[in-house]
Order: sequence, then structure tokens, then C-alpha cells
Amino acid sequence: MNAIWTDDEQAASKRVQSVMKIEREDHKLEKRLCREVGRAIVDFNMIEAGDKVMVCVSGGKDSYAMLDILLKLQTRAPVRFDLIAVNLDQKQPGFPEHILPDYLRQLGVPFHIENQDTYSIVKRVIPEGKTLCSLCSRLRRGILYRVAGELKATKIALGHHRDDMLQTFFLNMFFAAKLKGMPPKLVSDDGKNIVIRPMAYVCEKDLTRWAEVRAFPIIPCTLCGSQENLQRKQVGNLLREWDKKFPGRLENMFASLQNIVPSHLMDRKQHDFRNIRATGTADADGDKAFDAEEFSAPGLVSSRPGLAVVDLNSL
Repeated sequence: MNAIWTDDEQAASKRVQSVMKIEREDHKLEKRLCREVGRAIVDFNMIEAGDKVMVCVSGGKDSYAMLDILLKLQTRAPVRFDLIAVNLDQKQPGFPEHILPDYLRQLGVPFHIENQDTYSIVKRVIPEGKTLCSLCSRLRRGILYRVAGELKATKIALGHHRDDMLQTFFLNMFFAAKLKGMPPKLVSDDGKNIVIRPMAYVCEKDLTRWAEVRAFPIIPCTLCGSQENLQRKQVGNLLREWDKKFPGRLENMFASLQNIVPSHLMDRKQHDFRNIRATGTADADGDKAFDAEEFSAPGLVSSRPGLAVVDLNSL
């Protein structure tokens, strides 16, 4: 005998199915974030046994997500490491100083709040209308390096993601005439700290969605948030527009950062052009000077080296 559903029952069933679908998608997103962060950690040997990782938490979606994923990975990692969350309270007017401590206590994660009035310094030194980020970042960097030493942290984790790294690459190319990006792991400029970016493989769209899923208590930056014409924002808008019009382009560009051919650029410090000599031996990677270059059809690619694909028709 076939059951006959009322309109209310059908509506309730659709609601249940919708909720279950959202839960499945959220679970897939969590697995993807953990997988990509874990892969970056392994690929670049970011975290080792016995490390004490200072996780810099600003109150933005990216640093919240980084802490969230690292806490998940900490419970299943094959090596033991410690985490301590650190926030720099720069004394911006109206900053809700209770939000982060309350959130971190709720998580049960060790944390340290560093109180330094860099806001007054930046506002006093930088003329009205000028970009604040440069001085602000230098002050913040120096303070965080000092705090890392005081806490005996062996690694400093920053919440930059794939899109940040691409933006930095283009900013350097457009405005500094350098092919230079934002590395996933480096020695700090004071020579005393190892800085890591565990979310190097994570795209910003996933982080935006994860912030909604986890309902992070986002704290806006009132110091520079109103500076709409910053070069980084302009480049970010350009990349987002490309991503909408040409799916797969950002993946290709990011893959290219791991698939560099110095002999086919022009930096004499990276390749000895002056002393090139014919070897008489065939080389599959050698230049085919008289051939028109061919490129495969566009498509989504892995961020692993050697898999970049470019569509010249969409440039």
C-alpha cells in the first residue's frame, strides 16, 4: 500500500534532505581543508616532532581557520607538537578586546594576548590618506618575533592562503619589477625564527565558506579596512574576476610557482647564460627555437609541480 504524504510532510522531508545535503558539503569541505593543510605541512616539512607552533590569530577568518584546522590535525598527526595562539592587541579604538580571549578559552587552547599601542604610532607617523600597512606590518612583525622568543616557540604560523600568495607574486611583478612571491616556509628577517604558512594550498573561497560553517567571531580591522584603493585589493579583485571568467586560471598560475624554469627566464644570477655551450647531446627540455609553442586545453590542475596548463586564448 503506497503511503500518501501530506503537503506538510513533503515540505518537512525536503527540509531534512536540504539539511543533510548541507551537512555533507560541510563535511567534504572540512576534509578538503585538513587534506590541503596537511599536504602543505608534509611537502615543506613545516612542523616537526616537538615543535611549539605560535599561531598568530588576528580575529579574521583566515587565522581563525588556520587555528581550527591545526587543532584538528594535532589530534591525528603522527608526531607530537604544541600550539599556542597569540594575538596582538594594537589598541585600535573600539576593538572588542574580550572576543578573542573568550573564544580561545572556549576552545581550551593555550593563548597569549600581547598589548601594544601600535595604532597611535601608525596614525601619528603616517600622513592622512597614505597607506598604513607598511609601517603597521613592520611594527607587528618585530613584536611577534620578540613574543615568539619569549614563548620559546620554534615556528611562527601565519594565516596566508593560496590567493594571498598569488597576489604577492603579481604585486612584486607589477610594482617592484621582481619575480618574487610569498614562500610557504622561510627564515625570518631577524634570522631567529622559522615562519610557516600552513594554508599555502588553500583557496580563499573555501576559507570564506568555512568561516560561515564554524561561525567564527570575526573582528574587522578598523586601522586599514577603509583603505579601498590599496594595491593588494586591486590585484585581489583582478584575480577574483579572472577566476569567475576563466575557471582553472588561478590553479594554473599557482602551479607555475612550483614549476620554474630558470633557463627560460632572463635572470643571469639564476642561470649562467654567458657560458652556455652546445653539448651535442639531445635534451627534451632544450629550447625549440624555430617551433611555435603549443599549449594544452585549459583545465583544473593540481598545485603540484609540472602540471600547469595555460589557455592563451583566454589571456
